[in-house]
Amino acid sequence: MTKLKIKKGDKVLITAGKDKGKSGKVLQVDREGNRVIVEGLNIIKKHQKPRGQNQQGGIIEKAAPIHASNVMYMHNGKPTRLGYKVIKEEKNGKMVVTKQRIAKATGDMIDQTVKEVSL
Repeated sequence: MTKLKIKKGDKVLITAGKDKGKSGKVLQVDREGNRVIVEGLNIIKKHQKPRGQNQQGGIIEKAAPIHASNVMYMHNGKPTRLGYKVIKEEKNGKMVVTKQRIAKATGDMIDQTVKEVSL
């Protein structure tokens, strides 16, 4: 299993399939299956039977998962690959590990997570 660099809320570009060239926001990430669900893209029609008394059956449209290899992160309106930069520092007797997500095309930092580890 590979490490997914795409997170919920990221804006991505579809690079393969019927929606190639379109972009949208990531609604959900499945890390085990390496798949993402993008808002308004890869729409499928599902025939649903009515369940319960008040629910109506019929054909519903919903966004289907896309493999993570078929999406690219959009940074400043351009698609880019993502990477990580890890910075380890010692402060007040504790190891502070900062993990930054960076855009490979520009080297800009996208976001970071900070974790304190005791020595």
